[in-house]
Amino acid sequence: MDFSVEPEFQAKLDWMDAFITEEVEPLDLVFPGQAYQKLDERLRKIVDPLKEQVRERGLWACHLGPDLGGQGYGQLKLALMNELIGRSTWAPVIFGCQAPDTGNAEIIAMYGTAEQKERYLRPLLDGEAFSAYSMTEPQGGSDPRLFTMRAVRSEDGWVLDGEKYFTSNAANADFLIVMAVTDPDAHPYKRMSMFLVPSGTEGVEILRNIGTMGERGGHHAHIRYDQVRVGADALLGEEGGAFAVAQARLGGGRVHHAMRTVAAVKRAFDMMCERALSRQTVDGVLADKQLVQAAIADSYLQIQQFRLLVLHTAWLIDQSSTKEARTQIAACKVAAARVFHDVVYRAMHLHGALGVSTDTPLARLWQSAPLMGIMDGPTEVHQASIARRVLRGYSPSPGLWPSEFLPDKRAAAHTKYGDFVLSVIFPVQLRAIAIAVSGKDASCA
Repeated sequence: MDFSVEPEFQAKLDWMDAFITEEVEPLDLVFPGQAYQKLDERLRKIVDPLKEQVRERGLWACHLGPDLGGQGYGQLKLALMNELIGRSTWAPVIFGCQAPDTGNAEIIAMYGTAEQKERYLRPLLDGEAFSAYSMTEPQGGSDPRLFTMRAVRSEDGWVLDGEKYFTSNAANADFLIVMAVTDPDAHPYKRMSMFLVPSGTEGVEILRNIGTMGERGGHHAHIRYDQVRVGADALLGEEGGAFAVAQARLGGGRVHHAMRTVAAVKRAFDMMCERALSRQTVDGVLADKQLVQAAIADSYLQIQQFRLLVLHTAWLIDQSSTKEARTQIAACKVAAARVFHDVVYRAMHLHGALGVSTDTPLARLWQSAPLMGIMDGPTEVHQASIARRVLRGYSPSPGLWPSEFLPDKRAAAHTKYGDFVLSVIFPVQLRAIAIAVSGKDASCA
């Protein structure tokens, strides 16, 4: 198991590190909240040249294969890239790997027809379009077994009818990937199909945009699909195959998201360490306090353990597939929420009033902490998934007592080595007893 990369790729990472620091992170301060909006002429003059530099370095949309303009990098290299990209809100856009467009591009590349790729995938790859993933529903959340939105065949295609909730960035999307029930009586994971729906299609209505905590506006749409008619060519993948498409979309994306989480918590950790060394108290600095030292040590351990978990998961996917690494992918999702919460809280707390103010990034990061346990499915769902898969490798104890019940194990050991005990150990014990007895007799005499 080796997480190192060749010198040529390390040079690319070093360039990314400097480029993001010098050119991209300032965009977060000058143009906050605008990364996922369509570019006006003012922003285009700034952003397009930056994208071009990324393309010239061969770092654009690297999650896709060379035939689609990417590099086809494995998950380990992508993880190391996302550890840098995660430092900036604008960086994913500049590097052509912003969510949800990356996942949407991947499934169109895997399941789309040639016509679908030309119409929908090409603009995404060129950085000229945004997309949205319309899956969750008001009554069912992210559980596809509870979805009710229907897609019914018509003479020339399909008619979609129902509601979707929390469709991120739908207001700026050029098209939506919509999951709908096509066969209510089929197996729960065969009931649904995926559809590509242009945003301007008649009947697609954004009822409102919902914001999350800390947002003044909102970009998560509640959408009503009112008798939306699409052609037969709108079907993405096989009829009834939406669940498989969705699983293919989420696997690698969760690894990327986890490494961007590493970037966020490392930023909080760096701030924590700087603060500990800088803040004076009456008898020294905060770094001299054992409780502060404990907070720093615990944060360091959590980040290192989490980072290694993510890198191992990425390596495992490269060696096998996302299907074979499902347990590890789910573990990354669970660990990300916990590490993010713990490290950001400690950093914020150590900064006192400054930490909860808008003068540092910590308050904004803290507002994201609850989201980490909800996005891409609740933490509890992933915990249950991990437990089910782990337990497949175990069996119930064969009898009344546990397998590690010591009386039974001792009896089995004596049965296995009984002759040895009688021929070697027992005579030794007898000699010891004889010596002890003779010594006692001598003292009595």
